[in-house]
Amino acid sequence: MAARIQLPGMRWFLWLRNSALRTGILTGIYLSATFFGWLLIANHIRQLEPFAGIRNLIAGTFMIFLISIPVLRFRREPAKMFLSGLVAWTLLTFSYLTEELHYTLLESRMGALHIFIMGALSYGLAAVFQWVFLLCAAARQRHFEQTHQAPASSGRSRTH
Repeated sequence: MAARIQLPGMRWFLWLRNSALRTGILTGIYLSATFFGWLLIANHIRQLEPFAGIRNLIAGTFMIFLISIPVLRFRREPAKMFLSGLVAWTLLTFSYLTEELHYTLLESRMGALHIFIMGALSYGLAAVFQWVFLLCAAARQRHFEQTHQAPASSGRSRTH
């Protein structure tokens, strides 16, 4: 049997085996790129100014789709859902913080700390609701199994 070849820099990438971190980082990159594109289009393409409402609706819808990636990916594992979402939202917060340096009026709308708290609370609530839902579903399943096994085991055994 052949041994696996270990490349010199591969040890640095071992953290990528954690699916929650990997999903969170990719989602954070997608969110940051979408946010940067949204700001770029809103502030530098004057021809789209009459369509600002539609532009914001499309960008907001796309951001909501991206935000839901960790929730849908880890719907059976609330702890991983929270970790992945928190990593993604932290990356988005850092990109928001860097964009505040260039677009000074962005901070007057909402600060980076507010953005981070909003995301952390949203993913935290989603994880808690999913955890409670999974607990209720498991309790219901156990109750269902116990009620259907009891009559079958209490009946008389027939031997002919």
